[in-house]
Amino acid sequence: MVFIFSHLYFYIFLAILSVSFISLIGALILSLNREWLKKTLFILVSFATGSLLGAAFLDLLPEALENCEKNIFVMTLVGILSFFIIEKFIHWHHHHTGEHDIHPFTYMNLIGDGFHNFIDGIAIAASFSHDIRLGIATSIAILFHEIPQEIGDFGILLYGGFSKGRALFFNFLASLTSFLGAFVGVFFLSQDISILPYLLAFAAGNFIYIASTDLLPELKEHSKSSTSLIQLIAILMGVFTIAFIT
Repeated sequence: MVFIFSHLYFYIFLAILSVSFISLIGALILSLNREWLKKTLFILVSFATGSLLGAAFLDLLPEALENCEKNIFVMTLVGILSFFIIEKFIHWHHHHTGEHDIHPFTYMNLIGDGFHNFIDGIAIAASFSHDIRLGIATSIAILFHEIPQEIGDFGILLYGGFSKGRALFFNFLASLTSFLGAFVGVFFLSQDISILPYLLAFAAGNFIYIASTDLLPELKEHSKSSTSLIQLIAILMGVFTIAFIT
């Protein structure tokens, strides 16, 4: 039994480490070309907006409803209101400390991304606990889902005022919450995952709040018709990418 569990932990650790590392490669590649990155930053933010909305409405909520229909939208509402309260606190903190160089939505995005990665860790651990092949399939699915989202998150952090190095570092830190999720998945939820749909709905509320109240208003400030068209295309690309992967 100890032998089986030691191998289980190894598979889970390797899967999460691979997802965390590979999902940041795209962001790292983007950071190498400063001029190109500066010109396309608003496109990345638009893509991230579509990715967040796509993840919420095409991935997280359908999966939550598939496993539990009771109070799912209540938890989504709780997720939205929770981030409203958190953002109010961040605004208050910035006002009283005099910090105005970093936009509050960067921290909101890190919190939402960290919570989402926490859920991914639960999913990976729970699937490996049931079957190795299921765990591998789940890890691959999460990997393909994370790559476009992490690229978009990187763009959000840069747009909000982070330096490239700081954006990469904090994006990677947010991805490491999946290890905490794996711990919870192995020891608490591997046998009973009834709470998972509510966590998915809560995360969906987080994503909806960030996309609709923080990112979309920022994009609306660009009034040129050509820029607006590019933004719309990038948003749709973000949505379609998540839909295709899902």
